[in-house]
Amino acid sequence: MDLSNLKPAKGSTHKDGKRVGRGQASGKGGTATRGHKGAKSRSGYSKKIGFEGGQMPIQRRVPKFGFTNINRKEYQGINVDTLQQLVDDKKIKDTVDFETLVGLGLAGKNDMVKILGRGELKATLKVSAHKFTASAKEAIEAAGGEVVTL
Repeated sequence: MDLSNLKPAKGSTHKDGKRVGRGQASGKGGTATRGHKGAKSRSGYSKKIGFEGGQMPIQRRVPKFGFTNINRKEYQGINVDTLQQLVDDKKIKDTVDFETLVGLGLAGKNDMVKILGRGELKATLKVSAHKFTASAKEAIEAAGGEVVTL
């Protein structure tokens, strides 16, 4: 036996944690290791979410403005040049309906579709969607196609 392998006798030490607030004789009486005064020393203390030590919290420093309309309708936009590309790739022939667009992955089954006017259309298509921009409607009809609003 030497200094490198000395250890206390079995059972003489225990790691049950501090027994705080059990009177002066325990050595952890008085303030019960909480320091002196202040909110953290009180019973029932809990820090509020976003508390920054008394500094004005960020959610109160940042200005708020505007509002969000809960009844807003979101449309999935599909451009005319996308429709022309599908015709070129022989993915669609003469009609484009909502089921076709969902099948090709251009819209989700719960989406509403709006046809937008970017690009040009050479193919004659019968397009049915929820909404059309004026320029898209014009482009489809100029190519000899038909517009059907769902």
